[in-house]
Amino acid sequence: MKILKRVLIALLLIVAVVVVYVQLSWHKSYDEIALPDLHASTDSAVIARGKYLIFGPAHCATCHVPMDKINDVDQGAVIPLSGGWELAIPPGTFRAPNLTPDPETGIGHFSDGQLARALRHNVRANGDQLFPFMPFQDMSDADIVAIISYLRSQEPVKHEMPQTELSFLGKALTAFGVVKPTSPETEPPKTVAIEPTAAYGGYIANSIANCRGCHTERDLKTGEFTGEPFAGGFAMPADGFTEGYSFVTPNLTPDEETGVMALWTEDAFVGRIKAGRVHRTSPMPWGVFSRMDEVEIRAIYKYLKSLKPVKNQIPKTVFEPGEEIPG
Repeated sequence: MKILKRVLIALLLIVAVVVVYVQLSWHKSYDEIALPDLHASTDSAVIARGKYLIFGPAHCATCHVPMDKINDVDQGAVIPLSGGWELAIPPGTFRAPNLTPDPETGIGHFSDGQLARALRHNVRANGDQLFPFMPFQDMSDADIVAIISYLRSQEPVKHEMPQTELSFLGKALTAFGVVKPTSPETEPPKTVAIEPTAAYGGYIANSIANCRGCHTERDLKTGEFTGEPFAGGFAMPADGFTEGYSFVTPNLTPDEETGVMALWTEDAFVGRIKAGRVHRTSPMPWGVFSRMDEVEIRAIYKYLKSLKPVKNQIPKTVFEPGEEIPG
């Protein structure tokens, strides 16, 4: 009994030390990460490219608008990015901020470099860390400039958004460095040729549209990838938009037995993307993707067909309310 008591006391002390450490050290500053030397343009073609990315493949507009406007964006509405999306997951409750140029509640008081750093490194203007919801680290300089340029061109909207709130798990992930600012894997390109090639498709799928982020199995608590890229299996629990339905992403690799689109032709893939949502509550932003230019869609097809086939059978992708999803 004495040994058991000592063990319990030791465990309690360890827990107490961990709790104190997390509470004292989770709030880190990364202001030492340099601001990219990128600046907004007033060129109409640059602004148009930014608008296309935001309301298309980068789907920024599906998060940075009020919750009751997300379906409007999905159906093609172009509205100010005044913030409003909210997601409650184990690491915390995350809220998308106001990205209009309002000087008090939006980005009007941020520099172009601060906005570029948020996109490229997931670091806030004040140096705080952003959780890695925006996988734009390897986006080209030209496309980052285009996005910032469009954001600057909007009408300012005064809309104060509550701050993101981390749970103890979220704070622990930052305290122990599990989640930290992300940097480009390689030197980001200055520009990328917009053409229907596998290379451009890989750029869109990995650095713009985040196809990999959903079509790869990962841990919802840490965001860590645990499966083969694009082989599916990522379990997406029900949320405020899915009416109780849950989803598991399909395998997009060209494995002929388990790849959902392995036997599709290029034209069939274009037709499927253009057709939009089949299940009314599918979490994939079908609306904005359906309005992508065919250049992007054909490029993505070529890229997915170039991937290593991965045998990963996903027997079911849509789960009724109340059904248990794997993972």
